[in-house]
Amino acid sequence: MPILHIEAPNDEARLADWQYVHNTIVPPAAMSLDDVRERVRRNRLEVAYLGDVLVGCTTVRPPTDDSATATVIARVLAEHRGQGFGEELYARGLDQARALGAKVIETVVLAANEDGPRFARRHGFVEIERYVLPGETVEYVDLRLN
Repeated sequence: MPILHIEAPNDEARLADWQYVHNTIVPPAAMSLDDVRERVRRNRLEVAYLGDVLVGCTTVRPPTDDSATATVIARVLAEHRGQGFGEELYARGLDQARALGAKVIETVVLAANEDGPRFARRHGFVEIERYVLPGETVEYVDLRLN
C-alpha cells in the first residue's frame, strides 16, 4: 500500500500540482503559476502524493516581525478526504509553524466549503472573523487555534 509522500514544490511540475489543488479547492482565489512562484518565496508550500497520485497541498504563512501568528492551511482533494491525509498535512504544517516561532496559529477557509470549517473546529479552532474581500462575493472564515 502506498504511503503519503509530502514535499516542497521545487520544480515546475510540483508548483503546477500545488496550483491545481489550491485552485480546485479555492476557485474564487484561483492563482496563476506566476502567483504560486511568488507565494513559494514567502511561505512554506508543500504538495502531498499517495504513490504518484496527487492528494493535497499545504501553505504555512510564517509569523511576521510584528506578530507571532502563523497561518496553517491544509487542502485535500475531495476524493481523498476522510482517509487521514488532512490530519497528516495539518500536523506537519503545525509543526512547521511552531518551528518558525509561531505562538498563535490561525487558518482560513471558504465558508461554503463545509469540510474546511468542520475540520478546523474538530482540531480546536474557533471562528474569529467572517468577511468578503473587496470586489468579491464569496465569504471566508478566519479561525484561531484555541
